[in-house]
Amino acid sequence: MQKEKCRDCKNYAPVDVVKGICHITKKLIQAEGEICKEYLMIAKCKNCKNYSPDDGKEDIGICKISKNKFMAYGDMISVTCTSYAEK
Repeated sequence: MQKEKCRDCKNYAPVDVVKGICHITKKLIQAEGEICKEYLMIAKCKNCKNYSPDDGKEDIGICKISKNKFMAYGDMISVTCTSYAEK
């Protein structure tokens, strides 16, 4: 399991690939930065019970519940997925 990062928080708004803005502090933060006490996990495939990483790779895998077993990226945001089930 990967360590949680700022980019995995509901309060993180990306600016580019390396930084974003925290909705709480309104400051620039690093995407890969350490989480704070305000951290709220966002729904992403890697946090779903239905996600199966491909041979030890956390970044890419499949959605086990989908009819066609589609390829999924671990960092894909899943807030609108009706099959999302938090681990």
